[in-house]
Amino acid sequence: MTFTRFAIAAALLAGSATSFASADPKATIADLDARLAKIGAPRLEGTDAVGGKDVPAIYFGQRKINNNFDVVDAVRKAHQATATVFVKAGDEFVRVSTNVLTPEGKRGIGTQLARNAAYEAVSKGQQYCGAIDVLGTAFDACYNPIKSADGQVIGVSYIGHKK
Repeated sequence: MTFTRFAIAAALLAGSATSFASADPKATIADLDARLAKIGAPRLEGTDAVGGKDVPAIYFGQRKINNNFDVVDAVRKAHQATATVFVKAGDEFVRVSTNVLTPEGKRGIGTQLARNAAYEAVSKGQQYCGAIDVLGTAFDACYNPIKSADGQVIGVSYIGHKK
C-alpha cells in the first residue's frame, strides 16, 4: 500500500516536472528565436500596413514577417505559448505577427508593447524575462531584442506562458 502511494506520488511529480519544463519561458523564447534565425538574418525593408498602421516591414531572410503568422502559430502549437514579433517604429514596438488575442478575439496586430520593464530592457538591447501583463492577461514571459546586422534594435521577439 505504501509503495503504491509512493509510485503515484512519484508519477504525479514526474508529470509536474514535465509540465514545468515545457512551460520554461527561456527555452520557449530560444525556440522562437531559433525558428526565426533559421529563416535568415533580420532586416527592415520598406513599410507595410499592420492593423491599420503603416510600420516598417521586418524580414528574416526573404520572408516578410508582418502579417505572417506561421512562426508564432508553430510556437503556440509546440509550447502552448503566446508568441509575437514586434517591429520598432520610432520609439514604439508594434506587434506585426502574433497569436496574442485582443478581448474581441482578434490577433493583436498593430498594438504596441506597453511601456513596462520589458520595454525598458529591450530598448537597451537586453533580454527581459519575468511576470508581465499582456493586453490584460498575466504571463510568465520573455522578450528578446531583434538586432540588425549593424547591432541596432529593430524589433522584439516575445513569448508568454499564461499564469
